[in-house]
Amino acid sequence: QVQLVESGGGSVQPGGSLRLSCAASRSRASIYVMGWYRQTPGKERELVADISNSGNTNYADSVKGRFTISRDNAKNILYLQMNNLIPEDTALYYCNLRHIFPSMATYWGQGTQVTVSS
Repeated sequence: QVQLVESGGGSVQPGGSLRLSCAASRSRASIYVMGWYRQTPGKERELVADISNSGNTNYADSVKGRFTISRDNAKNILYLQMNNLIPEDTALYYCNLRHIFPSMATYWGQGTQVTVSS
């Protein structure tokens, strides 16, 4: 069973920065995508950014130019560097892992809260 453990959330003022981390237990998938999603009360969970096993990245329009997703393959850790944070970034952020090949499966972390407020 794959386990994902997020850390790095917290409270920050507008314009500040945070870095989220997601430590993943070893995955046996050869093709997979890891990503960050976020959710606020009453809204659906939305994709923030993801990165494939080949290194291709994808960002939500609302975070392009401010957030950077990266992965340390040796340590099996996923990062999300968040700069120039705005109040609209306030949400519960979840780490996600999608196995694509040889079998399909989806895993979620427990979530880490990010609050942007003055």
